[in-house]
Amino acid sequence: MQVLYPFLKLFKRQWLMMAIGLFLTCTTILAGIGLLSLSGWFLSATAIAGLTAATALAFNFFTPAGGVRFFSIARTASRYGERLATHEATFKLLTDLRVWSWKKLFPLSASNLQGLRQGDMLNRLVADIDTLDHLYLRLLVPMTASLLTIIALYAFLSWFDLTLALSLCGLLLSVWIVLPLIFYRLGRKPGEAVVDAKRHFRVLILDVIQGQAELSIFAANDRYRQKLRDAETALFNSQTAMANITGFSQGLLIAVNGFAVVMMLYLAGQGVGAQVPPGPLMATMVFATMASIEMMMPISGAFQHLSSCVLSAKRITEITDQQGDIQYGERQFQGGELAATELELNDIHFGYQAERSILTGVNLHITQGQKVALLGPTGCGKSSLLALITREWMPQQGQIRLSGHDIADYDEVSLRNAMTVVSQRVHLFAGTVRDNLTIALPYVEGQKKKANDQRLIAVLKQVGLGTLLESVTATDRGEEIGLDSWIGDGGRQLSGGEQRRIGVARALLRDAPILLLDEPTEGLDKRTEREILRLLFTFAEGKTLLMISHRLTAMAEMDQIHMLDNGLIAASGTHEELMKDCAEYQGLYKHLAKEA
Repeated sequence: MQVLYPFLKLFKRQWLMMAIGLFLTCTTILAGIGLLSLSGWFLSATAIAGLTAATALAFNFFTPAGGVRFFSIARTASRYGERLATHEATFKLLTDLRVWSWKKLFPLSASNLQGLRQGDMLNRLVADIDTLDHLYLRLLVPMTASLLTIIALYAFLSWFDLTLALSLCGLLLSVWIVLPLIFYRLGRKPGEAVVDAKRHFRVLILDVIQGQAELSIFAANDRYRQKLRDAETALFNSQTAMANITGFSQGLLIAVNGFAVVMMLYLAGQGVGAQVPPGPLMATMVFATMASIEMMMPISGAFQHLSSCVLSAKRITEITDQQGDIQYGERQFQGGELAATELELNDIHFGYQAERSILTGVNLHITQGQKVALLGPTGCGKSSLLALITREWMPQQGQIRLSGHDIADYDEVSLRNAMTVVSQRVHLFAGTVRDNLTIALPYVEGQKKKANDQRLIAVLKQVGLGTLLESVTATDRGEEIGLDSWIGDGGRQLSGGEQRRIGVARALLRDAPILLLDEPTEGLDKRTEREILRLLFTFAEGKTLLMISHRLTAMAEMDQIHMLDNGLIAASGTHEELMKDCAEYQGLYKHLAKEA
């Protein structure tokens, strides 16, 4: 249960709306009890008054009728307000939970999330947080409202007869305590099974959608469809088990309410307070007992949802309780430090797993304005080295220094402003061309949407994506609106080469002193590759450049080239020096040069 405390603390932010929702819930229940009790008394009193002409003429029909109308209107209005207030509070709580979860997630590094599947992460951030709305809507509100209503009902009934009030409210209070505990135990395993089954089913669905091309190519669709059917069956079975418990709990509560009605019929039949026989007051007691089922019915299902909430809270806490492996300092670039960006890597050791090292003592020194290339076969650690420089990961040993200071001393904003990265994988968001380019620009609050359009258009033409603008042109107005063209989820409407060019365009929009290129032209033909590299080198004039590649295109433009193999820099030199076939690695370099 302690796992729910951090989330309960978040609920304090919406205490006012939650309190309004609780008040209106209690008002609705009390108005319902008052309506049924007064109606029962009114009908009974009217029947008795009609036995003689004298009592019929003397009976006041108007006040009780007005009371019935009042309670019916109050119940309708409070029910409507209760729905608005509780759902408004629920949506705000879900918003707070999501914002809180994302704030906890952002500082986490790749090592924190290592081994966590994308579908599972998505399920935790969506479905598990959605499940936590039961904590307020289906647990706290009904339990608190029913308890307060029992107290109010006791105060009302004790005004007429203390014994009857104690008998009914004592029974209701016992049910309020005992039934939730019983059904928490009964519903714990099915509730956890429902959450797990939903998670497994959603992860499978995401896997199938993302891997549809591969499943079709290897004719594995039928096998995965069967897995989906099995997961769906498991989900239906767990939901059926939970529905059975819900039905049993509601049936038991109805039976208890029936027993309470029979008990009150017997006790009230012997007299209500000083009035013997009880007369119309007997109907008041019995009808109030019948109406009490409205306040008790939600508690039969309340604690069934507790197990789901606890499991969801545990799954979210597994992520949010983590401390980011990568901590940033507070140092900012002073004076001309940002212009004199010198990069040093001293004795770097790193591995994604403790027992398997990828880098074993890498030393690298890049002076300001120098263009350096890092070559090597696939899996030798080139991209890992770049991930260490950008602080996606931390080395197990060694130090990375930027402008003479440990890179860990800089704050994150300063570090990001100092670097521009063109990676192998370019992530495109479901949005327009403009949306996917402006993320590379510094955010200025209040800036107009189209303030940088001319710059964006120029960059797109630079990287050879002018066709995106020409394809959607309002010729009648002479206005190019290609920036507003939709590129689809993940850039589905663009080719692989066009997606890579978007990544290059982002780099050209960001004027940082360090340019890091990780296979920037992978997947492009040789002619396009040379054009893009020429553009990047022109842009990198005066900047510190580190390019990772396994091809030798444009290596003659580099000031220094390093060959990485077996976790170490095995050979270094200029293009001309490495072309001299005088050693093993120089021979390998010459072989790569023939393929370029």
